[in-house]
Amino acid sequence: MKRTKSDYAVSFVSYAFIILFAIACLIPLLLVLSSSFTSQASLNINGYRLIPSELSLDAYSLLFKSGTVGPAYGVTIFITVVGTVLSMLVTCACAYAISCKSMYYRGTVAFFIYFTMLFNGGLVPTYLWVTKYLGLSDSLWSLILPSLVNAWNLLLMRNFFNGIPDALSESARIDGANDMVILFKIILPISLPGIATVGLFYALAYWNEWYKALLYIHTEWKYPLQYLIMQIQKNIQYVQQNAANAGVVTEGLVPAETTQMATAVVTIGPIILLYPFLQKYFVQGLTVGSVKG
Repeated sequence: MKRTKSDYAVSFVSYAFIILFAIACLIPLLLVLSSSFTSQASLNINGYRLIPSELSLDAYSLLFKSGTVGPAYGVTIFITVVGTVLSMLVTCACAYAISCKSMYYRGTVAFFIYFTMLFNGGLVPTYLWVTKYLGLSDSLWSLILPSLVNAWNLLLMRNFFNGIPDALSESARIDGANDMVILFKIILPISLPGIATVGLFYALAYWNEWYKALLYIHTEWKYPLQYLIMQIQKNIQYVQQNAANAGVVTEGLVPAETTQMATAVVTIGPIILLYPFLQKYFVQGLTVGSVKG
């Protein structure tokens, strides 16, 4: 079909809007990156610029000179990788169980799972359960096991599995396959969009974990990255506050704002690399999981 002038006009407007929107999203990220490579004094004088007027690594030097950022990266990578793998195994297994029409009371089980999205036991019972009864105080597993299954992610995977034709599992069952074989050999290989989407949700949650570290972790080398960065920011604010109370001028000497920008760059760097690999599955997994049920 031959395209008309109106078709070209619509395409031009659409592409122009997308490009402008992408630039609008990219500029703040570039400002953060640029501000992290400048000095605090230059930032106070010249403000935020896309190209820094003075290059400085003071913010990154302050972050890495303590030697704790490296171990914190290792802890965060460990809980992200191990936590995501374990969460996906448990989530997919539970989602497959409540998606099978042959399972008794699957609707009741699904309701109890949904109920946890509305009500929970609260902080004190959870803290006592994790520390006293499970014995996970000051353990890296306290950052993984309490977050092992998310009810929303589980129901999303259940809806995705519901969209798979029953004929596939029925034919495999006739050939003698059990539920484990059906799940790992048939269901999961054709569920990559849903797995990629839910896996990304879990990975982001584990990567950004800091609150559980505040509650359960007491040893410094076990701090995850996000909690360590928060501690560094608090220390900088503490120094500034004490200096202000003592009448000492620290403006431009303590890289407070540039350190905040550097922490943003350090924390989002690795996890943002996941998006290009999972982008082709992300939208498909969300749309299919939302309309099937």
